Amino acid sequence: MRLPSPELRAGVYALTGQPYRNPMDTIISPPSAGNTAQTIPLSLQINGQQHNLQVEPFVTLLDLLRERLQLTGAKKGCDHGQCGACTVIVDGKRINSCLKLAVSLDGAAVTTIEGIVTETTLHPLQQAFIKHDAFQCGYCTPGQICSAKALLDEGHCKSRADVREWMSGNLCRCGAYNNITDAVMDVLEQQGAKP
Repeated sequence: MRLPSPELRAGVYALTGQPYRNPMDTIISPPSAGNTAQTIPLSLQINGQQHNLQVEPFVTLLDLLRERLQLTGAKKGCDHGQCGACTVIVDGKRINSCLKLAVSLDGAAVTTIEGIVTETTLHPLQQAFIKHDAFQCGYCTPGQICSAKALLDEGHCKSRADVREWMSGNLCRCGAYNNITDAVMDVLEQQGAKP
């Protein structure tokens, strides 16, 4: 990045009495350790448990889940909303948690992969993913399962083509798409909504 000319820096100092500061520094960079940012109260129900937090306005839901609440199931793949590895369910809808500012979700109910399993049994989708070998490396699996659960809950899924279309935002670099589709269709059939 180019530094401003000495003339510009001198002009800013002459007009304001303050040294030149690049405005992008405050937009892009989070506050340093010595400069605490203002926090905003945030109340979320995460996996059935109430959390009352103080969150800086720039923190994404993904970073809140992974770095502050130690819920590391949602993965930071691209951090641009293009891969779906960070998919979680918010108020019944699947979202890319890397794109959503946590403070915009005050009062929301969030379900992560950690909240899908019960204390004693796996969710039927988790069992189907195992049965159909619907994962290779496993990195995308939490996002795939959250997306599939929301897909089934939303009622969009009626056929294999529907599964492929509605899950197209969840990428699998290992190419297990056929097995993922088989797993989702297996659960759909178990639910009695046969195509």
